Amino acid sequence: MKLSICTDVMGDLSFTEMLDKCVALRVEGIEMTGGGWSPAPHFRADDLLADKSLLKSRLNEIEARGLEIAALNCSGNPLDPGALGERHRKELEQTIRLAGEIGVKKIVTMSGLPPAAPGDSVPNWLVYTKSWPDEMPERDRYQWEDCAFPYWHRLVKLADEVGVEKVALENFSAMLVWNPETLFRLRDEVGPKVGMNLDPSHLFWKGACPIAGARALGEAIHHCHGKDTRIERGLADVNGLLELKDVTDVANRAWNYVAVGAGHDLQWWKEFFSVVRMVGYNDWVSLEMEDFTMSTEAGIQSSIDALQQTISK
Repeated sequence: MKLSICTDVMGDLSFTEMLDKCVALRVEGIEMTGGGWSPAPHFRADDLLADKSLLKSRLNEIEARGLEIAALNCSGNPLDPGALGERHRKELEQTIRLAGEIGVKKIVTMSGLPPAAPGDSVPNWLVYTKSWPDEMPERDRYQWEDCAFPYWHRLVKLADEVGVEKVALENFSAMLVWNPETLFRLRDEVGPKVGMNLDPSHLFWKGACPIAGARALGEAIHHCHGKDTRIERGLADVNGLLELKDVTDVANRAWNYVAVGAGHDLQWWKEFFSVVRMVGYNDWVSLEMEDFTMSTEAGIQSSIDALQQTISK
């Protein structure tokens, strides 16, 4: 496995500064984030599809530094019923077309979350039960069969047409695909091109074990994020793990995203990557740094140090 970094964390840098920073950090690849919720300006699919000279220049700069594009990332909610969903669908399709044009075989994105009934104006994350109250089974059926399945059949067809081989869905919250079981529900319908971007940080706060998750996923692991979570002692015991406080309110949250190693020790990470490699994944691990308990620079450096010591080569 090889180490890359999600470029969102360097969204305040110019394209050249961002690449030079990656070289200085000694990562081998870059997960180019652009489109969806990402504010990063470096690799926007609409700009690059419209300006082939700009695209060529950007690719030349990447190659000149000995870096590789690990994946193109366009994370958002393509099943949102409003204008946001319309924009995210357009940008995800543009990202897939751009990947096909430049020979990148992997897209990292999210499954999306639709409303629970026709005519609803907001997405609805149904995570209590699909058997009660009596209307729940129909809401669950509608989200999957009427919204998600048709959309993802179309998107897989587009990926086939342009030569994208893997679409990795992050197990993020407030998405239809948020754990291994929901990934297989979609994958069994639309095919093996869809797999998981296994991000341990999200499984931690959901009370799951990412190592057990990796074993269950096996060949369905299409990508991996290196990101940690710390369950905060005393707070989680009182209020549980469902947390609505702002991510910057770190002192009062039941859990926080933290630098790799600040939530789980390096022995845990060694076992995690060993199992991920054992079940067949031998590709990129991308650092995604969202630690608000320390400076961005410190979080990036300490995470890279931890990942370089624990990734299974």
